[in-house]
Amino acid sequence: MTGSVGAPAERREGREKVGGTARYAGEFPSPGRAHAWPVPAGVARGRVTGVGTAAALAVPGVIAVLTHENAPRLAEPDDATLALLQNPRVPHRGWFVALVVAETLEAARAGAAAVRVTYDAEEHDVTLTASHPGVYVPEEANGGYPAVREQGDPDGAFGSSTARVDVAYRVPPLHNHPMEPHTSTARWEDGRLTVHTSSQGTGAVRAVLAGLFGLPEERIVVTAEHVGGGFGSKGTPRPDVVLAAMAARETGRPVTVALPRRFLPAVVGHRAPTLHRLRLGADADGRLVSLTHEVTTHTSRIKEFVEQAAVPARVMYAAPHSRTVHRVAALDVPSPSWMRAPGEAPGMYALESALDELATELGMDPVELRIRNEPDVEPDSGRPFSSRHLVECLREGARRFGWAGRDPRPGARREGPLLLGTGVAAATYPVLVGPSTATARALPDGSFLVRINATDIGTGARTVLAQVGADALGVPLERVRIEVGSTELPTAPLAGGSSGTASWGWAVYDACAGLARRSAGHAGPLPPQGLEFRADTTGAADAGSDFARHAFGAHFAEVAVDTVTGEVRVGRLLGVYAAGRILNARTARSQFVGGMTMGLGMALTEGSTMDAAFGDFTESDLASYHVPVHADVAGIEAHWLDEEDARLNPMGSKGIGEIGIVGTAAAMGNAVHHATGVRLRELPLTPDRVLTGLLDRRT
Repeated sequence: MTGSVGAPAERREGREKVGGTARYAGEFPSPGRAHAWPVPAGVARGRVTGVGTAAALAVPGVIAVLTHENAPRLAEPDDATLALLQNPRVPHRGWFVALVVAETLEAARAGAAAVRVTYDAEEHDVTLTASHPGVYVPEEANGGYPAVREQGDPDGAFGSSTARVDVAYRVPPLHNHPMEPHTSTARWEDGRLTVHTSSQGTGAVRAVLAGLFGLPEERIVVTAEHVGGGFGSKGTPRPDVVLAAMAARETGRPVTVALPRRFLPAVVGHRAPTLHRLRLGADADGRLVSLTHEVTTHTSRIKEFVEQAAVPARVMYAAPHSRTVHRVAALDVPSPSWMRAPGEAPGMYALESALDELATELGMDPVELRIRNEPDVEPDSGRPFSSRHLVECLREGARRFGWAGRDPRPGARREGPLLLGTGVAAATYPVLVGPSTATARALPDGSFLVRINATDIGTGARTVLAQVGADALGVPLERVRIEVGSTELPTAPLAGGSSGTASWGWAVYDACAGLARRSAGHAGPLPPQGLEFRADTTGAADAGSDFARHAFGAHFAEVAVDTVTGEVRVGRLLGVYAAGRILNARTARSQFVGGMTMGLGMALTEGSTMDAAFGDFTESDLASYHVPVHADVAGIEAHWLDEEDARLNPMGSKGIGEIGIVGTAAAMGNAVHHATGVRLRELPLTPDRVLTGLLDRRT
């Protein structure tokens, strides 16, 4: 073995990105390319009764205006959010009702502004409440999880518990806002469709386009060479790629659709708001007797998506009596979708905050309370864990953070107008993996070429897969080349659910190990085309397991709360993770820190408001939807344990892209409580909410 795996190798595409030569979906030159700009609906519910296009067509440079009356007909999609310009129905504000195609982006934008749309508006309902009359229990939540799970008698056990907590938490709608907005360029030629798109998985895009346009998949090529972030919102095809393909077919020219950022909240998914009720009951020693986590969320009227926010409570702590329930209301809102750590991020915020409240009720150290409730097996399924080192993460984090010197009394530390506090929370994320195919080829010049349709969304997948291949081949890293990001490569699943490297790496490992064996038995020089081995992990990667497989972590936060302004500043964030074998120390630390930074935004700055009167998200751009900036992030430390788990994949790795966000918001909320003695149960912890809480406490 060469020892490539685990080394802090630099990202292979780094120079291209900082030098500006990395090409994204809207940057591929194509002679005669046109640009298109969508027209969003101006009502929250109703029907289009007319589209005036004359003024738009009179704008210099405008080529065409597509509406439901003249757009190409599509086959009915499984995903109703892609049935674009097919009928006059408006299911929510921001739904696209027209598309203007022009010679330039500026002309397309001007043309879109000139389109006049009339509507037959209907009454709408966009307000989620726990008691909404339309709330129902779905069959399942996102990910195929049962909506309801119950063990024992949680109500009776709660009533007889020594210590009880019955609390409600709220997480607002959140938006993915990747740096690169959703963009696609499409070109038709001789009945073949070529697409460059910003997507987390080109295979899924090709399959959907084939169905919509009635084409065999082999007549479609989809590439995603570089992707400027996605965080779940690019996990499946979004309107940009369908509109680009429609416009290109209609005009006979290549067309680029780059969605304006302010359109994204309405058309590419969002993290749905979640209303949480938690009831925790414990005995005098702090052992949980009863755990109930009930979640209410919203979905659109055209596509059901239920945030699985109560599922983490089925994994975390030993409680003989438990209930986890998901409820949902279908409203006239945009369709929610995946956002980094769907389910786990909001669910663990509520659970870990409630557990902190229970620690206060018991007068117990919150780290010790978590350790005391460590389960022997996964509580929901009863399966043994393939590996679980949460206790070690908590103890190592406490040691590094200096937790032992903490004064447990809220409000005990003060520096002038600043109140200082510290908090802790645990984190978990499931191990997901899917079958992939990969080829590895030994070339006469001594190099090796590995090909797989993985997608590098900025995580360093190219680099890590090359490290896996180099180790399996037993050669230096610089001799291994990687090709990813195209449907012309061996098939592989999308980058999502922290499953990418585990899935792709398994196939790359098998291909390279197989090639090493074949090469060892090959005598003489290699043929001009080289020597190749193909691997397919179908039947192995998707075989299931007798073990519960999860990553775990512990988050610690130190905050300063300004009693004059209500501002919360984070002085220090520290995370310790047990995520299997770390394949690249440099990119792993970047992923952990990125997740923690996103969790900081969830805690302090990010939040969206649904305007009841207009049925629209009021925070629709980065001027109003506040993602963290450098001034918000002081010291962030990411550490990990050397965890060995042979029940995962040949690398022994777990996904790391999402677990960093999971416990961060709760750790910070718990730290704010420790600093002030005020328990705030709605995110984000903005100055107005903090000041109101401080005032209420004084009075």
